[in-house]
Amino acid sequence: MTETFTPPTRFAVPGRISVSNRAAGVWQNATITEIRRETPHAATFRLAVPDWQGHLPGQHLMLRLTAGDGYVAQRHYSIASAPDASGHVELTLDHVEGGEVSGWFHTVARPGDRLEVRGPLSGFFAWPGDRPALLIGAGSGVVPLMSMVRHHRARGLSVPLRLLVSARGPEELIYAREYGAETTPVFTRSAPYGVPVGRMAAAHVVPLLADQPPGGWEAYVCGSNGFAEHASRLLVAAGQPVERIRIERFG
Repeated sequence: MTETFTPPTRFAVPGRISVSNRAAGVWQNATITEIRRETPHAATFRLAVPDWQGHLPGQHLMLRLTAGDGYVAQRHYSIASAPDASGHVELTLDHVEGGEVSGWFHTVARPGDRLEVRGPLSGFFAWPGDRPALLIGAGSGVVPLMSMVRHHRARGLSVPLRLLVSARGPEELIYAREYGAETTPVFTRSAPYGVPVGRMAAAHVVPLLADQPPGGWEAYVCGSNGFAEHASRLLVAAGQPVERIRIERFG
């Protein structure tokens, strides 16, 4: 995602709008209720959205900020939280250098601030929990995949799920405290003692595909353009059918 720089302080907190229906195409009010630091450059923002009608893991929403002079900025962000009936969704945002929207969230936003959202959007990358899922992500590309992991846990699903996630180092691994046996981390620049350092490779992907569940895997890949292409090639080389690879990319 490319952002054009505008000083974050340009954005005031929008006033409330009237929501006439609950369709995904209608802008809805949202209020920041909690901010959690995930890494030095990423944080999770919990939003209360009273008119939210729910989502599927892997979907995203559109977010809108309005400045006092009427300037509007809109961005698409993946939803990090599992579906629930609480009227809350969570977004995990990297602090993009020069990013006007991510900059506002990381340097200005506080609990109680209001904004607008629209969604959920896109069904192609969604995972309803009905098929074995092989998830591969890098950096903030893990965000929609974590929604799937959380959904899998919250519902106690028995369908197989595995996550292969790449980060520069342990300090940049988003959601590090939440990962369990389903997750294999790959570190590209620095790693704990005894853990190899290097780019995601066939040695990471092949073992995941070796044990095929009934019906095979549905692969979900999310990350930068370069990472998405690299991971997809690894999957195909390891025997994953091309038509069963779903890709969401940014950048």
